[in-house]
Amino acid sequence: MTVRRPGATGGAKQRPGGEFARVEQELADRGFTRMVFDLDRIGQLLDLLGSPQRAYPSIHLTGTNGKTSTARMIDSLLRAFGLHTGRYTSPHLETVRERISLDGEPVSEERFAAVYREVAPLAELVDKQAAEPLTYFDMTTALAFATFADAPVDVAVVEVGLGGAEDATNVLSAGVCVITPIGLDHTEWLGDTLTDIAWAKAGIVHAGSTVVTAVQPEEAAGPILDRCAEVGATIAREGGEFGVVHRAVAVGGQMLTLQGLGGRYDEVFLPLHGAHQAQNAALALAAVEAFLGAGPGRTLDAEPVRQGFAGVTSPGRLERVRSAPTILLDGAHNPHGMAATVTAVQEEFAFRRLVVVLAVLADKDAEALLDLLEPVADALVVTGNSSPRAMPVGQLAGLAVEAFGVDRLRVTQQMPDAIEAAVELAEADLDGELSGVGVLITGSVVTVADARRLLTR
Repeated sequence: MTVRRPGATGGAKQRPGGEFARVEQELADRGFTRMVFDLDRIGQLLDLLGSPQRAYPSIHLTGTNGKTSTARMIDSLLRAFGLHTGRYTSPHLETVRERISLDGEPVSEERFAAVYREVAPLAELVDKQAAEPLTYFDMTTALAFATFADAPVDVAVVEVGLGGAEDATNVLSAGVCVITPIGLDHTEWLGDTLTDIAWAKAGIVHAGSTVVTAVQPEEAAGPILDRCAEVGATIAREGGEFGVVHRAVAVGGQMLTLQGLGGRYDEVFLPLHGAHQAQNAALALAAVEAFLGAGPGRTLDAEPVRQGFAGVTSPGRLERVRSAPTILLDGAHNPHGMAATVTAVQEEFAFRRLVVVLAVLADKDAEALLDLLEPVADALVVTGNSSPRAMPVGQLAGLAVEAFGVDRLRVTQQMPDAIEAAVELAEADLDGELSGVGVLITGSVVTVADARRLLTR
Protein backbone atom coordinates (compact mmCIF):
# COMPACT_ATOMS: atom_id res chain seq x y z
CA MET A 1 0.00 0.00 0.00
CA THR A 2 1.26 3.47 -0.83
CA VAL A 3 0.82 6.14 1.83
CA ARG A 4 0.43 9.69 0.57
CA ARG A 5 2.99 11.83 2.32
CA PRO A 6 2.65 15.46 3.45
CA GLY A 7 3.66 17.82 0.67
CA ALA A 8 3.08 15.28 -2.09
CA THR A 9 0.36 15.68 -4.71
CA GLY A 10 -2.90 14.43 -3.23
CA GLY A 11 -1.32 14.32 0.23
CA ALA A 12 -2.17 16.06 3.48
CA LYS A 13 -4.15 19.26 3.33
CA GLN A 14 -1.93 22.26 2.83
CA ARG A 15 -2.12 25.16 5.25
CA PRO A 16 -5.06 27.41 4.28
CA GLY A 17 -4.32 30.95 3.30
CA GLY A 18 -5.87 34.27 4.16
CA GLU A 19 -7.47 35.51 7.34
CA PHE A 20 -8.16 32.11 8.87
CA ALA A 21 -4.48 31.16 8.55
CA ARG A 22 -3.50 34.36 10.38
CA VAL A 23 -6.01 33.58 13.13
CA GLU A 24 -4.62 30.04 13.47
CA GLN A 25 -1.12 31.45 13.83
CA GLU A 26 -2.15 34.00 16.44
CA LEU A 27 -3.81 31.25 18.46
CA ALA A 28 -0.74 29.03 18.08
CA ASP A 29 1.47 31.87 19.31
CA ARG A 30 -0.28 31.58 22.68
CA GLY A 31 1.27 28.13 23.07
CA PHE A 32 -0.79 25.14 21.98
CA THR A 33 0.14 23.08 25.06
CA ARG A 34 0.60 25.90 27.60
CA MET A 35 -1.65 25.45 30.62
CA VAL A 36 -2.59 28.07 33.20
CA PHE A 37 -5.51 27.22 35.47
CA ASP A 38 -7.06 30.57 36.35
CA LEU A 39 -10.79 31.16 35.95
CA ASP A 40 -10.42 34.88 36.69
CA ARG A 41 -8.92 35.62 33.28
CA ILE A 42 -11.52 33.75 31.22
CA GLY A 43 -14.18 35.26 33.48
CA GLN A 44 -12.91 38.77 32.77
CA LEU A 45 -12.85 38.13 29.03
CA LEU A 46 -16.38 36.76 29.01
CA ASP A 47 -17.59 39.72 31.09
CA LEU A 48 -16.16 42.07 28.46
CA LEU A 49 -17.98 40.05 25.80
CA GLY A 50 -21.28 40.41 27.64
CA SER A 51 -21.29 36.92 29.22
CA PRO A 52 -22.25 34.98 26.08
CA GLN A 53 -22.25 31.70 28.04
CA ARG A 54 -25.41 32.91 29.82
CA ALA A 55 -27.36 33.24 26.57
CA TYR A 56 -28.31 29.54 26.38
CA PRO A 57 -28.57 26.48 28.64
CA SER A 58 -25.68 24.02 28.63
CA ILE A 59 -24.83 20.38 29.17
CA HIS A 60 -21.33 20.12 30.62
CA LEU A 61 -19.17 16.97 30.38
CA THR A 62 -16.12 15.78 32.27
CA GLY A 63 -14.43 12.42 32.96
CA THR A 64 -11.28 10.65 31.84
CA ASN A 65 -12.45 8.75 28.76
CA GLY A 66 -15.44 8.97 26.45
CA LYS A 67 -16.18 12.69 26.76
CA THR A 68 -16.02 13.57 23.08
CA SER A 69 -17.99 10.53 21.90
CA THR A 70 -20.64 11.19 24.54
CA ALA A 71 -20.80 14.87 23.62
CA ARG A 72 -21.30 13.96 19.96
CA MET A 73 -24.11 11.57 20.90
CA ILE A 74 -25.83 14.21 23.04
CA ASP A 75 -25.51 16.70 20.19
CA SER A 76 -27.03 14.28 17.68
CA LEU A 77 -29.91 13.38 20.01
CA LEU A 78 -30.76 17.02 20.71
CA ARG A 79 -30.79 17.80 16.99
CA ALA A 80 -33.09 14.83 16.39
CA PHE A 81 -35.54 16.56 18.76
CA GLY A 82 -35.38 19.71 16.66
CA LEU A 83 -32.99 21.82 18.76
CA HIS A 84 -30.22 24.03 17.38
CA THR A 85 -26.99 22.96 19.04
CA GLY A 86 -23.51 24.24 19.70
CA ARG A 87 -20.83 21.70 20.57
CA TYR A 88 -17.38 22.44 22.03
CA THR A 89 -14.89 19.57 22.25
CA SER A 90 -11.13 19.12 22.23
CA PRO A 91 -8.58 18.35 21.00
CA HIS A 92 -9.14 18.49 17.25
CA LEU A 93 -7.90 16.05 14.62
CA GLU A 94 -7.33 18.26 11.58
CA THR A 95 -8.51 21.83 12.15
CA VAL A 96 -9.30 23.95 15.18
CA ARG A 97 -12.73 24.57 13.64
CA GLU A 98 -13.70 21.03 14.71
CA ARG A 99 -13.77 22.26 18.31
CA ILE A 100 -16.68 24.60 17.63
CA SER A 101 -19.65 23.03 15.87
CA LEU A 102 -23.07 24.43 15.06
CA ASP A 103 -25.85 21.91 14.41
CA GLY A 104 -23.29 19.14 14.11
CA GLU A 105 -20.92 20.84 11.64
CA PRO A 106 -17.64 22.66 12.32
CA VAL A 107 -17.95 26.41 11.87
CA SER A 108 -16.63 27.84 8.62
CA GLU A 109 -13.24 29.49 8.33
CA GLU A 110 -14.98 32.81 7.70
CA ARG A 111 -17.15 32.59 10.80
CA PHE A 112 -14.30 31.41 13.00
CA ALA A 113 -12.09 34.30 11.88
CA ALA A 114 -14.87 36.87 12.23
CA VAL A 115 -15.64 35.88 15.83
CA TYR A 116 -11.94 35.79 16.64
CA ARG A 117 -11.51 39.37 15.41
CA GLU A 118 -14.28 40.45 17.78
CA VAL A 119 -12.72 38.63 20.74
CA ALA A 120 -9.02 39.33 20.17
CA PRO A 121 -8.95 43.07 21.13
CA LEU A 122 -10.71 42.30 24.41
CA ALA A 123 -8.33 39.41 25.06
CA GLU A 124 -5.43 41.83 24.69
CA LEU A 125 -6.95 44.01 27.41
CA VAL A 126 -7.14 41.02 29.75
CA ASP A 127 -3.59 39.98 28.87
CA LYS A 128 -2.23 43.41 29.82
CA GLN A 129 -3.71 43.13 33.32
CA ALA A 130 -2.74 39.50 33.98
CA ALA A 131 0.51 37.90 35.06
CA GLU A 132 0.00 35.25 32.36
CA PRO A 133 -1.72 35.82 29.01
CA LEU A 134 -4.82 33.84 28.10
CA THR A 135 -4.02 30.37 26.78
CA TYR A 136 -4.93 28.75 23.48
CA PHE A 137 -7.68 26.83 25.28
CA ASP A 138 -8.96 29.97 27.03
CA MET A 139 -9.32 31.64 23.66
CA THR A 140 -11.06 28.76 21.90
CA THR A 141 -13.43 28.49 24.86
CA ALA A 142 -14.36 32.17 24.58
CA LEU A 143 -14.71 31.82 20.80
CA ALA A 144 -17.07 28.88 21.25
CA PHE A 145 -19.29 30.65 23.78
CA ALA A 146 -19.43 33.80 21.63
CA THR A 147 -20.18 31.78 18.47
CA PHE A 148 -23.02 29.95 20.20
CA ALA A 149 -24.55 33.21 21.43
CA ASP A 150 -24.29 34.79 17.98
CA ALA A 151 -25.85 31.79 16.19
CA PRO A 152 -27.96 31.60 18.40
CA VAL A 153 -28.22 28.02 19.71
CA ASP A 154 -30.92 26.43 21.84
CA VAL A 155 -28.38 24.48 23.88
CA ALA A 156 -24.59 24.11 24.14
CA VAL A 157 -22.85 20.78 24.70
CA VAL A 158 -19.50 21.59 26.28
CA GLU A 159 -16.62 19.24 27.09
CA VAL A 160 -14.01 20.25 29.66
CA GLY A 161 -10.45 20.53 28.47
CA LEU A 162 -8.76 19.07 31.54
CA GLY A 163 -10.18 18.26 34.96
CA GLY A 164 -13.18 20.39 35.81
CA ALA A 165 -13.00 22.70 38.80
CA GLU A 166 -10.29 24.95 37.33
CA ASP A 167 -11.00 24.30 33.66
CA ALA A 168 -11.79 27.35 31.53
CA THR A 169 -15.21 25.90 30.69
CA ASN A 170 -16.24 25.90 34.35
CA VAL A 171 -17.94 29.27 34.06
CA LEU A 172 -21.15 27.65 32.86
CA SER A 173 -22.97 26.46 36.00
CA ALA A 174 -24.70 24.04 33.65
CA GLY A 175 -28.08 22.59 34.52
CA VAL A 176 -27.03 19.10 33.40
CA CYS A 177 -23.55 17.68 34.08
CA VAL A 178 -22.19 14.39 32.74
CA ILE A 179 -19.29 12.50 34.32
CA THR A 180 -17.88 9.72 32.14
CA PRO A 181 -15.66 6.97 33.65
CA ILE A 182 -12.79 8.32 35.72
CA GLY A 183 -9.31 6.80 35.62
CA LEU A 184 -5.72 7.83 36.21
CA ASP A 185 -4.59 10.42 33.68
CA HIS A 186 -3.09 13.92 33.75
CA THR A 187 -1.82 13.12 37.24
CA GLU A 188 0.76 15.91 37.08
CA TRP A 189 -2.10 18.43 37.16
CA LEU A 190 -5.02 16.66 38.81
CA GLY A 191 -3.34 14.53 41.47
CA ASP A 192 -2.05 10.98 41.54
CA THR A 193 -5.07 9.26 43.10
CA LEU A 194 -8.55 8.59 41.75
CA THR A 195 -9.96 10.50 44.72
CA ASP A 196 -7.97 13.63 43.85
CA ILE A 197 -8.91 13.39 40.18
CA ALA A 198 -12.60 12.86 40.99
CA TRP A 199 -12.64 15.93 43.26
CA ALA A 200 -11.21 18.00 40.42
CA LYS A 201 -13.74 16.70 37.91
CA ALA A 202 -16.71 17.00 40.29
CA GLY A 203 -15.97 20.72 40.40
CA ILE A 204 -18.24 21.25 37.37
CA VAL A 205 -21.24 20.34 39.55
CA HIS A 206 -23.04 23.46 40.77
CA ALA A 207 -26.09 24.19 42.89
CA GLY A 208 -29.33 22.77 41.52
CA SER A 209 -27.78 20.80 38.65
CA THR A 210 -28.61 17.26 37.62
CA VAL A 211 -25.56 15.00 37.47
CA VAL A 212 -25.51 11.96 35.18
CA THR A 213 -22.58 9.72 36.09
CA ALA A 214 -21.13 6.50 34.75
CA VAL A 215 -20.32 3.64 37.09
CA GLN A 216 -17.19 4.79 38.92
CA PRO A 217 -14.49 3.14 41.02
CA GLU A 218 -15.26 3.49 44.74
CA GLU A 219 -12.46 6.03 45.22
CA ALA A 220 -13.99 8.24 42.52
CA ALA A 221 -17.64 7.77 43.45
CA GLY A 222 -17.21 9.22 46.94
CA PRO A 223 -16.10 12.71 45.88
CA ILE A 224 -18.89 12.92 43.29
CA LEU A 225 -21.55 12.04 45.87
CA ASP A 226 -20.01 14.45 48.38
CA ARG A 227 -19.98 17.29 45.86
CA CYS A 228 -23.62 16.66 44.93
CA ALA A 229 -24.61 16.71 48.61
CA GLU A 230 -22.56 19.87 49.21
CA VAL A 231 -24.26 21.92 46.48
CA GLY A 232 -27.68 20.27 46.46
CA ALA A 233 -27.37 18.60 43.06
CA THR A 234 -29.52 15.66 41.93
CA ILE A 235 -27.58 12.57 40.85
CA ALA A 236 -28.53 9.81 38.40
CA ARG A 237 -26.18 6.82 38.39
CA GLU A 238 -25.52 4.24 35.72
CA GLY A 239 -26.70 0.86 36.95
CA GLY A 240 -29.32 2.51 39.16
CA GLU A 241 -31.46 5.01 37.34
CA PHE A 242 -30.26 4.17 33.80
CA GLY A 243 -27.94 1.88 31.86
CA VAL A 244 -27.41 -0.60 29.02
CA VAL A 245 -29.94 -3.43 29.17
CA HIS A 246 -28.68 -5.36 26.14
CA ARG A 247 -26.16 -4.97 23.35
CA ALA A 248 -25.39 -7.08 20.30
CA VAL A 249 -22.74 -6.64 17.64
CA ALA A 250 -24.23 -5.54 14.32
CA VAL A 251 -22.82 -4.72 10.89
CA GLY A 252 -21.19 -1.31 11.23
CA GLY A 253 -21.81 -0.97 14.97
CA GLN A 254 -24.16 -2.43 17.57
CA MET A 255 -27.83 -2.79 18.47
CA LEU A 256 -28.79 -1.58 21.94
CA THR A 257 -31.60 -1.67 24.41
CA LEU A 258 -31.18 1.24 26.81
CA GLN A 259 -32.89 1.96 30.11
CA GLY A 260 -33.29 5.71 30.42
CA LEU A 261 -34.48 7.89 33.26
CA GLY A 262 -38.00 7.76 31.83
CA GLY A 263 -38.27 4.28 30.38
CA ARG A 264 -36.80 1.66 28.09
CA TYR A 265 -35.72 2.30 24.49
CA ASP A 266 -35.18 -0.71 22.26
CA GLU A 267 -33.91 -1.33 18.73
CA VAL A 268 -31.37 1.49 19.01
CA PHE A 269 -28.63 1.19 16.37
CA LEU A 270 -25.33 2.83 17.29
CA PRO A 271 -22.79 2.99 14.43
CA LEU A 272 -19.82 2.85 16.83
CA HIS A 273 -17.92 -0.14 18.21
CA GLY A 274 -17.37 -1.39 21.73
CA ALA A 275 -19.12 -1.82 25.06
CA HIS A 276 -17.63 1.48 26.15
CA GLN A 277 -19.57 3.25 23.38
CA ALA A 278 -22.77 1.56 24.53
CA GLN A 279 -22.04 2.93 28.01
CA ASN A 280 -21.49 6.38 26.49
CA ALA A 281 -24.84 6.04 24.72
CA ALA A 282 -26.60 5.34 28.02
CA LEU A 283 -24.98 8.44 29.54
CA ALA A 284 -25.96 10.56 26.53
CA LEU A 285 -29.56 9.40 26.62
CA ALA A 286 -29.91 10.08 30.34
CA ALA A 287 -28.39 13.54 29.92
CA VAL A 288 -30.81 14.42 27.11
CA GLU A 289 -33.73 13.05 29.11
CA ALA A 290 -32.71 15.20 32.07
CA PHE A 291 -32.36 18.26 29.85
CA LEU A 292 -35.74 17.73 28.15
CA GLY A 293 -37.51 16.96 31.42
CA ALA A 294 -38.08 13.23 31.01
CA GLY A 295 -38.09 11.01 34.06
CA PRO A 296 -40.18 8.41 35.84
CA GLY A 297 -43.52 8.28 34.06
CA ARG A 298 -42.41 10.50 31.17
CA THR A 299 -40.39 9.01 28.35
CA LEU A 300 -39.06 10.64 25.21
CA ASP A 301 -40.41 9.77 21.78
CA ALA A 302 -38.42 6.68 20.81
CA GLU A 303 -38.15 7.47 17.10
CA PRO A 304 -36.04 10.66 17.47
CA VAL A 305 -33.88 8.75 19.96
CA ARG A 306 -33.23 6.07 17.34
CA GLN A 307 -32.61 8.69 14.64
CA GLY A 308 -30.22 10.59 16.87
CA PHE A 309 -28.10 7.59 17.71
CA ALA A 310 -28.12 6.28 14.13
CA GLY A 311 -26.61 9.58 12.96
CA VAL A 312 -23.70 9.62 15.42
CA THR A 313 -20.11 9.77 14.20
CA SER A 314 -16.95 9.85 16.29
CA PRO A 315 -13.80 10.25 14.15
CA GLY A 316 -10.69 8.63 15.56
CA ARG A 317 -12.61 6.28 17.87
CA LEU A 318 -12.18 2.80 16.35
CA GLU A 319 -12.74 4.49 13.03
CA ARG A 320 -12.30 2.28 9.97
CA VAL A 321 -10.46 4.28 7.28
CA ARG A 322 -9.31 1.50 4.91
CA SER A 323 -10.27 -2.05 3.98
CA ALA A 324 -8.16 -4.99 2.71
CA PRO A 325 -6.47 -4.81 5.11
CA THR A 326 -8.76 -3.11 7.59
CA ILE A 327 -7.10 -0.06 9.12
CA LEU A 328 -8.58 1.28 12.36
CA LEU A 329 -7.74 4.56 14.09
CA ASP A 330 -8.27 4.92 17.83
CA GLY A 331 -7.15 7.72 20.12
CA ALA A 332 -6.78 5.62 23.30
CA HIS A 333 -3.94 7.18 25.30
CA ASN A 334 -4.30 5.87 28.86
CA PRO A 335 -4.71 2.37 30.33
CA HIS A 336 -8.45 2.72 30.95
CA GLY A 337 -9.10 3.79 27.38
CA MET A 338 -6.76 1.21 25.86
CA ALA A 339 -8.40 -1.59 27.83
CA ALA A 340 -11.75 -0.61 26.31
CA THR A 341 -10.24 -0.46 22.83
CA VAL A 342 -8.57 -3.87 23.14
CA THR A 343 -11.81 -5.44 24.36
CA ALA A 344 -13.77 -3.94 21.48
CA VAL A 345 -11.23 -5.12 18.90
CA GLN A 346 -11.37 -8.66 20.27
CA GLU A 347 -15.16 -8.79 20.46
CA GLU A 348 -16.14 -7.04 17.26
CA PHE A 349 -13.42 -7.58 14.67
CA ALA A 350 -12.01 -11.07 15.34
CA PHE A 351 -8.79 -10.41 13.43
CA ARG A 352 -6.70 -13.47 12.69
CA ARG A 353 -3.73 -11.17 12.35
CA LEU A 354 -3.43 -7.69 13.88
CA VAL A 355 -0.51 -5.28 13.65
CA VAL A 356 -0.47 -2.24 15.94
CA VAL A 357 1.16 1.10 15.16
CA LEU A 358 1.90 2.96 18.40
CA ALA A 359 3.07 6.49 19.14
CA VAL A 360 2.45 8.12 22.52
CA LEU A 361 3.09 11.33 24.41
CA ALA A 362 5.96 11.40 26.88
CA ASP A 363 3.79 11.86 29.96
CA LYS A 364 1.66 8.75 29.32
CA ASP A 365 1.98 5.30 30.90
CA ALA A 366 3.48 3.63 27.83
CA GLU A 367 4.38 0.45 29.70
CA ALA A 368 0.76 -0.14 30.69
CA LEU A 369 -0.40 0.52 27.12
CA LEU A 370 2.12 -1.98 25.77
CA ASP A 371 1.08 -4.62 28.31
CA LEU A 372 -2.55 -4.25 27.22
CA LEU A 373 -1.71 -4.48 23.51
CA GLU A 374 0.71 -7.40 23.70
CA PRO A 375 -1.85 -10.23 23.97
CA VAL A 376 -3.83 -9.07 20.91
CA ALA A 377 -1.09 -7.81 18.57
CA ASP A 378 0.86 -10.17 16.32
CA ALA A 379 3.38 -7.40 15.69
CA LEU A 380 4.04 -3.84 16.83
CA VAL A 381 5.39 -0.87 14.88
CA VAL A 382 6.72 1.88 17.11
CA THR A 383 6.92 5.39 15.69
CA GLY A 384 6.62 9.07 16.59
CA ASN A 385 3.91 11.65 16.15
CA SER A 386 3.94 15.37 15.42
CA SER A 387 3.43 16.59 18.98
CA PRO A 388 6.34 18.41 20.66
CA ARG A 389 5.41 16.32 23.70
CA ALA A 390 5.84 13.00 21.86
CA MET A 391 7.84 10.28 23.57
CA PRO A 392 11.13 9.79 21.66
CA VAL A 393 10.90 6.78 19.38
CA GLY A 394 14.01 5.20 20.89
CA GLN A 395 12.59 5.44 24.40
CA LEU A 396 9.28 3.89 23.36
CA ALA A 397 11.11 1.18 21.42
CA GLY A 398 13.11 0.29 24.52
CA LEU A 399 9.91 -0.22 26.49
CA ALA A 400 8.37 -2.17 23.61
CA VAL A 401 11.23 -4.66 23.51
CA GLU A 402 10.44 -5.60 27.10
CA ALA A 403 6.80 -6.31 26.24
CA PHE A 404 7.03 -7.69 22.69
CA GLY A 405 10.58 -8.91 22.23
CA VAL A 406 12.70 -8.12 19.19
CA ASP A 407 11.09 -10.45 16.66
CA ARG A 408 7.62 -8.89 16.90
CA LEU A 409 8.85 -5.29 16.83
CA ARG A 410 9.54 -2.84 14.02
CA VAL A 411 10.81 0.70 14.68
CA THR A 412 10.35 3.68 12.33
CA GLN A 413 10.78 7.39 12.91
CA GLN A 414 7.96 8.68 10.71
CA MET A 415 4.25 7.85 10.49
CA PRO A 416 4.15 7.18 6.70
CA ASP A 417 6.89 4.57 7.07
CA ALA A 418 5.14 3.09 10.11
CA ILE A 419 1.88 2.62 8.22
CA GLU A 420 3.62 1.00 5.25
CA ALA A 421 5.59 -1.29 7.58
CA ALA A 422 2.41 -2.29 9.44
CA VAL A 423 0.54 -3.12 6.23
CA GLU A 424 3.52 -5.13 4.99
CA LEU A 425 3.61 -7.12 8.24
CA ALA A 426 -0.16 -7.64 8.21
CA GLU A 427 -0.15 -8.95 4.63
CA ALA A 428 2.95 -11.14 4.94
CA ASP A 429 2.56 -14.78 3.81
CA LEU A 430 -1.20 -14.55 3.29
CA ASP A 431 -1.25 -15.29 -0.46
CA GLY A 432 -3.51 -12.32 -1.11
CA GLU A 433 -6.23 -13.40 1.32
CA LEU A 434 -6.71 -10.25 3.41
CA SER A 435 -9.98 -10.99 5.17
CA GLY A 436 -9.55 -10.97 8.92
CA VAL A 437 -6.34 -8.92 8.72
CA GLY A 438 -6.05 -5.58 10.45
CA VAL A 439 -3.88 -2.63 11.42
CA LEU A 440 -4.68 -0.58 14.52
CA ILE A 441 -3.08 2.87 14.81
CA THR A 442 -3.33 4.17 18.37
CA GLY A 443 -1.68 5.72 21.44
CA SER A 444 -2.69 9.37 21.15
CA VAL A 445 -5.19 11.68 19.49
CA VAL A 446 -2.17 13.29 17.80
CA THR A 447 -1.13 9.88 16.46
CA VAL A 448 -4.60 9.39 15.03
CA ALA A 449 -4.63 12.88 13.53
CA ASP A 450 -1.28 12.29 11.82
CA ALA A 451 -2.43 8.96 10.38
CA ARG A 452 -5.85 10.28 9.40
CA ARG A 453 -4.31 13.05 7.30
CA LEU A 454 -2.35 10.42 5.40
CA LEU A 455 -5.13 7.88 4.98
CA THR A 456 -8.37 9.79 4.41
CA ARG A 457 -7.47 12.08 1.53
